[in-house]
Amino acid sequence: MLNIVLHEPEIPANTGNIGRTCVAAGARLHLIEPMGFQINEKQVKRAGLDYWDKLDVTIYESFEDFLLKNPGAKLYMATTKSKQKYTDVSFEEDAYIMFGKESAGIPEEILLDYKDTAIRIPMYPDIRSLNLGNSVAIVLYEALRQQEFKGLETQGQLHRYEW
Repeated sequence: MLNIVLHEPEIPANTGNIGRTCVAAGARLHLIEPMGFQINEKQVKRAGLDYWDKLDVTIYESFEDFLLKNPGAKLYMATTKSKQKYTDVSFEEDAYIMFGKESAGIPEEILLDYKDTAIRIPMYPDIRSLNLGNSVAIVLYEALRQQEFKGLETQGQLHRYEW
């Protein structure tokens, strides 16, 4: 199972949206404090809609606490500072993909230890970053694509008509 890690998220609606995406993708969500909101805020739950109770979510006191409780985790760091694109890596089934807070990203002190697994989403040079929820969805679904969407429904059907 893939793992999405949010380092000090600040915007409750983004976290709620990401939680809903994790439920749809069969991924776990890991939240590293401090957060810019309380996890029980209605903005988080509203963005996650009625899926929040289905979310596998764990909250950590710090990045060090996260590392302690997830020994040996294969961490990919999503950052605009990387030279490697997210499509350049092969994500393991139990990969942890970490995203930083909306205002500053992942601290450079952390990134220094993960140069080989730092990844970026290509963008035009004048754009600082994408919305956090969009970034998570882009990278998570690339990892799922690499794993051939194992366990996910890939065949839709129309309600009243046939193709």
